[in-house]
Amino acid sequence: MGDSSLSEGKRQLFGTDGIRGVAGEFPLTPESVYAIGRALGHDLLREAENARVVIGQDTRESSGWIADRLTAGLASLGVEVESAGVITTPGVAYLAWSRGFAAGVVISASHNPWTDNGIKVFSRDGYKLPDARELAIEREIFAVLNEGSPIEPNQGTAAHPTLSQGTRKDGAPALDPTFASQNARREGGAPSLPGRAELREAYIQWLAASAGPELRELRVLVDCANGAATAEAPELFRALGVQATIVHAAPDGRNINEGCGALHPATVAKMVAERPDEFDLGVTFDGDADRALFSDAQGRVVNGDGVMLAAGREMKARGVLAGDTVVGTTMSNMGLEVALRKDGIRLLRANVGDKYVLEEMQKTGATLGGEQSGHILFRDCEATTGDGLLTALRMMELMARSGKPLAELVGDLKVFPQTIQNVRVREKIPFAQVPEIQNAIETAERELDGNGRVVVRYSGTEALARVMVEAESEAKMKALADGIAGKIRQKLGA
Repeated sequence: MGDSSLSEGKRQLFGTDGIRGVAGEFPLTPESVYAIGRALGHDLLREAENARVVIGQDTRESSGWIADRLTAGLASLGVEVESAGVITTPGVAYLAWSRGFAAGVVISASHNPWTDNGIKVFSRDGYKLPDARELAIEREIFAVLNEGSPIEPNQGTAAHPTLSQGTRKDGAPALDPTFASQNARREGGAPSLPGRAELREAYIQWLAASAGPELRELRVLVDCANGAATAEAPELFRALGVQATIVHAAPDGRNINEGCGALHPATVAKMVAERPDEFDLGVTFDGDADRALFSDAQGRVVNGDGVMLAAGREMKARGVLAGDTVVGTTMSNMGLEVALRKDGIRLLRANVGDKYVLEEMQKTGATLGGEQSGHILFRDCEATTGDGLLTALRMMELMARSGKPLAELVGDLKVFPQTIQNVRVREKIPFAQVPEIQNAIETAERELDGNGRVVVRYSGTEALARVMVEAESEAKMKALADGIAGKIRQKLGA
């Protein structure tokens, strides 16, 4: 399976944000997750004889058994695993570098539906693994699977893990909720939940230490997306004395991101708008809280571009914006570039994915970068990855210290009309190899003639092609995007 692609240096399992898929289907079957644990263990033991790993997870129904199977794979090689239970992705990154772990592992599919899940790995320094190391681990995974590692009793098969009598909302059989704890007992270890509270508390204390007392004045509506932020956000804001009203903090395993969180920022914005003069700010996290979006006091959504504009200006004023540079992505709006330029700040563009933003930041020495989606990287502190809770604290501090509302801080960001169309595809063939699609892209670029942008790329985590068009008029924007998306649907549509 996939040997030729691997030999050519192409990753099959790892996307832009780890391994993702439908829980219970390859590569997230009990057998393959166990193999991933063993492969990661082999990789870590090459670096350190007594490797220790910290693992955390989001609130999905499947996260527990996946964490336990991965732990079993690691433990089979003698790798010690400590569980932090439900914790944000950046929380695991923090624990990896601050507690001397060889790696940090997160079980989460971030903004994906509850039926999906994923595995992300951070190295001992708290950074996501480089592509080359992910490829090496993939080779180990396929080697372990080809060895035919034994499946424990009652585990099920790769195609059909242990099932309950019920069905999921989509009609598929539901994974037995007792599977994880039974499996952990078979392996002789404790289940990954609830995990060590002390590890979660250490992360909260680190965040709280970075914030000042002025946050007590702010009234904030906080949307936890029924995800990992539920475990840390309420306690963090309580510790800082923030006047926080917490919503969507009752996870049931299936309601993560459902009509709420950063995937649906209009939800928190609408709630703020419907309660005038009650909130200074709305904050909304995604399922694993590595990103945050905002609402101003009038109920207008502020995305990552607005955050980078406000933070970039403030950091430049404090003399901590290295090189007067901000790193965005190919999807960052042209309006951000124009607004930053007025303040003498240049915008560099990296490929989409916060790991690629970070790579560009490390290469150039930049101290601020991020994505429209709300992944913001602050390199003027100890953070090693995008952190929604940290981003929220930084924006709140900015408002408190300046005495200005969020609307005023981003008021001159004139956004070019932009649309992003997602087209589900059956395969990811390079667009340059499909003449009809390539012609549609080139035609759109000629028509814009520098007064807009076209970015067409495949999602790193889903079977989607994303078509982004910016133009000075909405009519032109829509017509060009429809034309390109139509060709992709015609030639590659699922």
